[in-house]
Order: sequence, then C-alpha cells, then structure tokens
Amino acid sequence: MWTFFHKLASPPHFYRIAPAFIRVFAVTGLVLIGWGSWGGLFEAPIDYQQKDAFRIIYVHVPTAYLSMMAYSIMAVSATIGLIWRMKLAHAVAAGAAPLGAWFTFLALATGSIWGRPMWGTWWEWGDPRLTSQLLMLFLYFGYMALRSAIDDPLKADKASAVLALVGAVNIPIIHYSVYWWTSLHQGQTVMEGKMPPEMLNPLLINILGFTLVFGALLLYRVRSEVLYRERRSRWVRELVLGGEMR
Repeated sequence: MWTFFHKLASPPHFYRIAPAFIRVFAVTGLVLIGWGSWGGLFEAPIDYQQKDAFRIIYVHVPTAYLSMMAYSIMAVSATIGLIWRMKLAHAVAAGAAPLGAWFTFLALATGSIWGRPMWGTWWEWGDPRLTSQLLMLFLYFGYMALRSAIDDPLKADKASAVLALVGAVNIPIIHYSVYWWTSLHQGQTVMEGKMPPEMLNPLLINILGFTLVFGALLLYRVRSEVLYRERRSRWVRELVLGGEMR
C-alpha cells in the first residue's frame, strides 16, 4: 500500500494516470448534475415558505460546500508540502486555489440572489457567514497573488503554504458562524434531516456531481501545474519527443 502512495506522489506517474480519472469524474459528475438539477428544479415540491426561490439551493449548497473543501485541500496539501517537501503536494495546492475562488464566487452570487427575495437585500454586512465567506474569497486571491509575485518556485511554495495554513482558521468560522453569532443565514438543514426526501435526494445527487466535476477540474489543473514545474526534466522531454502529450 505504501508503494502505491509513493508512486502516486511521483509527478510523472501522476501525469500518466490522471487522464483516466479526469474522464470518469467529468462524465459521471455531469450526468449526476443533470439528474439532480432536473429533480430539484422540476420534480421537487414547492417549499411552503420560500416557494420556488428555494430551488437555488441545488447550485448554492454544492458550490458553498466545495468552496470550503477546496480551501481545506489547499491547506492540507500545503502542510504536506512543507513537512515532507513533496512537489506534487504544492502543485495540488496551486491547482485548487483558482477553483476554490470560482466556487466561492458562485456561492456568494447564488446566496445573494437567494437573499434578495428572502431578506429583502442582496447583501447584509452584519451576517457572519456572508462576511467570513467573502474573507475566504480574498484569501484565495491573496494566495494566488503571493504565488505570482515570487519568481522562485520554492520560495513561492513556502510563502503561499504559510498563508494557506493561516487562512485555514476561517473554515470552522464559516461553518459554525450561524451558531456562534446572530445570523440571518439559516442553520444546517441537510445534516439535521429537516428536508423531505423528494427535496433532499436531488440535492445530495448534485453535491456528489459537483464534487466529481471539481475533482476532474482539479486533476486537470494539477496535471498542467506538474507539466509546467517539470518542464526541464527528462521525462517531460521524452513526452515531447515521443508525442505522448495530450
């Protein structure tokens, strides 16, 4: 088993096996998103309080979940890179940051669209979850800006990894903010069994579908990052000369 993990951490090995996972994750994820979205938008009953406005949760909840998962992946990968000096770990962190920023933006945008009819405003600065989620978007931007500002890849890896670890404190704040402070944002409904199955099942399908698509995008970005980092290595030259790059 340890041999498997050792090989997985090898950039050339990862580069060669990633395409198979990318195809499976992408196709399966898109099918699940189509299935879950159809069920959520057209088959789920109307909510007795929020009416049809509640249906935005089938995009908002998966994107909000992935915005935090992406940062968690980034922080864990940065930790592994700092401690064990694994080049692939830093590549994973670098690949996760832009995806996390996009999912965070989508979560904020869909949350604002939902908030307009529910709260009567597009944005409420006093809401702790909105504010902490916005802070996470800035942390993503800061991470990417710091990486691009440092020319030396090793120094960029270390500096950005430290920032990722510091910013990870915000993850539990986002999750528990609705319980720690007075918030307009509703609490947990999925994990507490407050949704009927005909509403919950499409949401769970969409969460899985979005997660698989995120996995495919992450693998694609990490593969590109590995190729850029290893561009002067022998195995990349052999790929180029052998015409195996795709």
